[in-house]
Order: sequence, then C-alpha cells, then structure tokens
Amino acid sequence: MADGFGVQEFSIHALLSRDARVQPTRTWAQSTGKPENRAMKNTSSSHAVLANDTQASNAADIRSSADSYPMLRRLGGQAYQLHAAARAADHYLGLDDARDRETGAWLISCAFGIAAELAADLDGLAKLLKDRPGEGAFAAELRPLRTRAHQLHASTRAADHFLEQDNNEDRSTGSWLIAYALGIAEKMASELDDVASRLKRGAGDAATFSDVGAGGRTLRDVAA
Repeated sequence: MADGFGVQEFSIHALLSRDARVQPTRTWAQSTGKPENRAMKNTSSSHAVLANDTQASNAADIRSSADSYPMLRRLGGQAYQLHAAARAADHYLGLDDARDRETGAWLISCAFGIAAELAADLDGLAKLLKDRPGEGAFAAELRPLRTRAHQLHASTRAADHFLEQDNNEDRSTGSWLIAYALGIAEKMASELDDVASRLKRGAGDAATFSDVGAGGRTLRDVAA
C-alpha cells in the first residue's frame, strides 16, 4: 500500500514506551501466581481521560471530512499497534517462563487501552460530523470502523479477564479472544488505511465523500 501506515514502523519497543502511565503495578513474583493487579486495573480511568482529551483536541481542528485525514492516519497507526500488542501477547503467554507470561499479560492490557482510545476517537469523530451538511457518506464509511473498534474493545477486555482465571477452559477462552482480536485489528488497520487514502485523493479530485453519497455509490466503488 503506497499510502499505508507501515506495520514495520511500530516496533514492540515503541509500543512499550508509548504511554509511561501504563505500568504493571506488581511483578509476577509479587502476585499470587497470576497478574491479577495488572496495568489496566489501575489505569482504565486514565485511558478514558486520555481518549476524551484526544477527542477534544482533534475536534477543534475538524470542520469537515476533508480535515479528518491526519486523525485517520493516527488511528490507523494505533490499529497496527494494537495488532502488534495482541500478537506479541499471544506469543509470550504461550511461554513457560513467568517473566514472559507477565509480559504477555501486560501487552494484552496495553491492547485493551489502545482499543478504548480507538473506539472513543471514532465515536467522537462520527458524532462531530453526523449533523453537518454533505457528510452523510463519510459517516457511513465510519460506521463499520466504529463497530470493529467496539468489537476490539470488548474482545481485548474479555481476554484480559479470562486469562487471569485459574482453570484451563477460561484461559483457552482468553487465548481464542486474542486470536479474534488479531483478525479484527488487521482488518480495521487496512480499512482505516483505505479510507484515509481515499480521503487524501478526494482533496484534489472532484469526487468527494458528499459527491459519492449523492450518486448512491460507495467510496469503494469509486476507488475501484
């Protein structure tokens, strides 16, 4: 993808340093054998505040769909970060060393936080533009992305919970939920990439989001 976000840009090192406020509150050895007091247990409220603050700062600069390109690029990057976090968590949780499992537990909590930010930002963008003239087609493009974002939020939250449990069936459920989240994150990142690319092209073309809506065709039809 010529205008893609580039998975290679988002290393695990960058992911682990992206938010200094999200840190494990106890080591595995200090816990009772599982990371019950993990990062997201004490930072979910800070993620909510961060998401709301991000919405507010972005909203000030967005007056139409044409202004949304930088935000969509950033959200696509976050989707790739989430995919990387979930993939790494799936790997580390399958290892025998307690420190590796602690890393995997922290990574899925990190993915949960990113998913919360994605869902909040997309909801905020859709709410901002839904009543503005000529933005109906763009709002329709955002609808499936918002659905995926909330699916990601729910699946990573559930995975975070089930992986803490003692019985194998619950842990297996947690592992399956990570695999589910991986698939959604990959699709969502690609779709955000597509929407942002079309939006960028539309800034210099006659076919904008509102023009597409008037013709009764989807943006994917026009781009094809």
